[in-house]
Amino acid sequence: MSTGGSYNSERPPSVDVDYSADPASGSFFSTEFKKHEDLKQMLDSNKDGLKLEAMKRIIGMVAKGRDASDLFPAVVKNVVSANLEVKKLVYVYLVRYAEEQQDLALLSISTFQRALKDPNQLIRACALRVLSSIRVPVIVPIMMLAIKDAVSDMSPYVRKTAAHAIPKLYNLDPEQKEELIQVIEKLLSDKTTLVVGSAVMAFEEVCPERIDLIHKNYRKLCNLLVDVEEWGQVIIINMLTRYARTQFIDPNAGEGLEEKEKPFYEDDEQEEPEDADTLVKRPKTMDPDHRLLLRNTKPLLQSRNAAVVLAVAQLYQHIAPRSEVSQVARALVRLLRSHREVQAVVLTNIASMSTRRKGMFEPYLKSFFVRSSDPTHIKALKLEVLTNLATDANISVILREFQTYIGSSDKEFVAATIQAIGRCASNIREVTDTCLSGLVSLLSNRDESVVGESVVVIRKLLQSETVGHKDIISHMARLVDNIKIPMARASILWLLGEYCDKVPKIAPDVLRKMAKTFITEEDIVKLQILTLATKLYLTNPKQTRLLCQYVYNLAKYDTNYDIRDRARLTRALVFPSQGHEDNKLAKHAKKIFLATKPPPVQQSSFKDRDQFQLSTLSHFINARASGYQDLPPFPDDAPDPSVRNVEMPTPVTPVFKSAHQKKKPQKVKSFYSDESSPEDESDEEESESGSESDSESDSSESDSSESSSEEESESESDDDEDEKQRTRGKAKRKSGSGGRKREASESSGSEESESESSESESESSSSESESSSDEESENSESSDEDTKKKKSKEKASNKSKATQGGGNRTNLDLLLDLDDIPPTMDTPLLTPSLGGLLTPTPTAQPAQPLPPGASIQPASAKFVPTTTHELLNRFSGSGLSVGARFTRSPHLYSPRMTSVELTFTNTGTEEIRDISIGRKKLAPGMSLHEFAGIAVLNADTTLHGTLGVDFNDTTQPAVFDLIAGGRTFSISVTAPIGELMTPLAMSEADFNLNQGKLRGMNELSGTAKLPSEQNIKALVDHVYETANLLQVQSLSDNVLKFGGQTASGKVLVLLSLTVPEETAECSITINCEKMVVSSMLLKELQSALAKD
Repeated sequence: MSTGGSYNSERPPSVDVDYSADPASGSFFSTEFKKHEDLKQMLDSNKDGLKLEAMKRIIGMVAKGRDASDLFPAVVKNVVSANLEVKKLVYVYLVRYAEEQQDLALLSISTFQRALKDPNQLIRACALRVLSSIRVPVIVPIMMLAIKDAVSDMSPYVRKTAAHAIPKLYNLDPEQKEELIQVIEKLLSDKTTLVVGSAVMAFEEVCPERIDLIHKNYRKLCNLLVDVEEWGQVIIINMLTRYARTQFIDPNAGEGLEEKEKPFYEDDEQEEPEDADTLVKRPKTMDPDHRLLLRNTKPLLQSRNAAVVLAVAQLYQHIAPRSEVSQVARALVRLLRSHREVQAVVLTNIASMSTRRKGMFEPYLKSFFVRSSDPTHIKALKLEVLTNLATDANISVILREFQTYIGSSDKEFVAATIQAIGRCASNIREVTDTCLSGLVSLLSNRDESVVGESVVVIRKLLQSETVGHKDIISHMARLVDNIKIPMARASILWLLGEYCDKVPKIAPDVLRKMAKTFITEEDIVKLQILTLATKLYLTNPKQTRLLCQYVYNLAKYDTNYDIRDRARLTRALVFPSQGHEDNKLAKHAKKIFLATKPPPVQQSSFKDRDQFQLSTLSHFINARASGYQDLPPFPDDAPDPSVRNVEMPTPVTPVFKSAHQKKKPQKVKSFYSDESSPEDESDEEESESGSESDSESDSSESDSSESSSEEESESESDDDEDEKQRTRGKAKRKSGSGGRKREASESSGSEESESESSESESESSSSESESSSDEESENSESSDEDTKKKKSKEKASNKSKATQGGGNRTNLDLLLDLDDIPPTMDTPLLTPSLGGLLTPTPTAQPAQPLPPGASIQPASAKFVPTTTHELLNRFSGSGLSVGARFTRSPHLYSPRMTSVELTFTNTGTEEIRDISIGRKKLAPGMSLHEFAGIAVLNADTTLHGTLGVDFNDTTQPAVFDLIAGGRTFSISVTAPIGELMTPLAMSEADFNLNQGKLRGMNELSGTAKLPSEQNIKALVDHVYETANLLQVQSLSDNVLKFGGQTASGKVLVLLSLTVPEETAECSITINCEKMVVSSMLLKELQSALAKD
């Protein structure tokens, strides 16, 4: 590639103007005058292309920070340009320089006013932005009119610009506040996500005290929060935090009282209702709007913007219950992977939060380990967090990490690490001696800074210890000659003076050495030498009297006045002048200087930052910044929550209902009648399931029709069973009401077979009403309710006779007879006679022999436990006792779940209301299906509920909160390993085939001692009681085989028991892919088989 002319060929040629004269284009040798003249010529040209090019270059200069204010007259003339691109760039330039060139900008006011009516929304917004940037009081009325018009603009972008212009106008003329509040109120009612954030910003700038403007928009802001831009999310969250602190009560109030007065519940029955009300008042009466705010801000913890995550974190910190604040920990730790600036802010917030909530960040302890690439201030913050998180359980890990930090080349970081070790030692008494010995070993370190910092920390630790460490003090005294750091030398001298009675021979000698170098020491060391001399004279005057006077004489002529004053004061106390020997202070000099000093309090420097709101500038710098406002306290009594109810969309519902009623008059009639006929109810259900846009009112009507059909179905006789069977077959092939209704019932968690039978009966009545004649339906509609009942009964009886007898059949009846022919299919029919849709179908024996492995089928349990495990005793439950029993029956909600029958017994004298499940605390992979809530549990009454738990093939407990009568009790359900299995029916060939596949690590063997006179039947019963397995028919008499699978993972569990005839031991072999299941099952079988 040739070098000559390469640059000229790559550069595009200039056609009209020589662009190289502009510094923005790369030339550094042209004059300023030439540059501006070229740009002015381009702006005065008649060609839009030249104007556009000139504006691009000018905006480029502005973006690079270069002054382009001299071009303002030439640019402002082009504000009337017809070219849209030129006009937008002109407005961008005017926004930048309108405040500096106000006089010239005022000349174009009329142009800006005309642009406010431009069809293009960007031009309207730019004109309003420029108008609000001209800070001249004369145009305040014009700006106010422009903002009022823009607030009603159809474009959300223009309304957003109007919101940004409001603070500018308010700063220009604060007297316009009342009118601006009206504009802000209109903007706050805007439902566009583009406008909401800017409207809240204007509210915070102009009238943050007008909290009444937020009441009616509170729920809308909470619901729109996820869709608002990130900048708006931060503004809204901060505003809602202050709103919640003024409108909701403290959710954490009364928690300490609950633990304190809990034992009195059982002793004093009269005070029990009052205590219960006061203790459960806070969690029970938590405002739904308070919960709405917490629920809608939680997804924002996944935001990519660190400011949004920090805003949500401070919201949870200040207004959420203590049990929910830990939800923000994971999101904050995630931000530690960001830039170092973000890390510093996040770590500051974490350090402040960890001073009060250690357990919140303890699972993420390793995320705070220091990296070699971290800057010093990040290292110091991580050390602070690690020290705050130190507990008895993790102190060994933290100290091991600190030990590696001491070898760092960063001296400031090493000093901070030694200080952190000292804090851990003072806070956790179990490791104080270990840390002290480790710090003493650092005294022999080659690095003088490490030794000096260690001396200071050791001095603080020894001061807090009740028993003095003579050896350590002696060792430190020997280091005085080598340590040159003033603070370390001063610390050693202070220790010698404080504990001079423990080292009576060493302390005077050290004072002698220090007296020699007194003149060259630092001021802090000189002060400690004076203190040491005074204390030694008071305890050992014979040896140190002359030495002490010598030190006083040296200090008397020192250049530092603090040292001179200290020497003059102490000399007057220790060596009183003649005539003042009876001075009272001199008599008590020993008590004054040798008084017991309180140990230094070593606490986090972030402990006092709670006074500032989290994630604010004041919190970060630990000082009150300009404009900071304290977070308001929670009110003692909750304000009226009805002020937020105005946002309910009431006008829409009656219009939608009336239109729906015109389409379906029969449906509304059956809804309002006291006793509706089965025909009307079935019509309602079919019409309801056929329409795809049903409202909430329609769903309530379908619920009422289903409940009425259930009541009628229970009163019918068993003679209609064949008729139900036929209508069930028809309902299955319908794509309308039957299938859709059944899905709804299953998804809502209906677990009883009565609801299914009521569905089949309501569908049968529906099919009968379809085959009725028009005359009968008209008569039934025109008659009163009594006549309607009689005719509906007569029609039902006539139809049943016609169906059974076969007389007077119509064409429709002949079509319906097709349902009587059962389909010829190998799959079993899901009919009521077989137990319903949710009942497992029995396995049918095939006529042909099945291939290997095909005979494995689910089976029912051979043994049902009757033992009830106590979950909540009546004393802890204040009269409510809860027991659990494993039923070994498949749960209707999911086959992976284990059915647990809960027994609720009210042993008290008062009824218990609203028994339900509250918050669930489940391990990962586990799930829980709640039982149907109990509205009222009367005294001396027992009720049952079925709970479904997916234990994920583990014995970890399922922990959840049980809410009964407004109180919350913690319940833990732990399942034995044998209850986490389901039996399988299989042949011996399939058993042996699968057992052969599960060899090696999947096989576990052991032996169990059998009691005397143990027969085979007793062994089988013990196995059934221990595990939910099924015996496999075996050809061998002394080998018992059992098969099953885990309920959640569907993993095969094969059990073999070999019982020799002569020995009293049997061998147990368990084959399973999950070794933990095999091990636990083996232990339980060994203990069960050893019982008599």
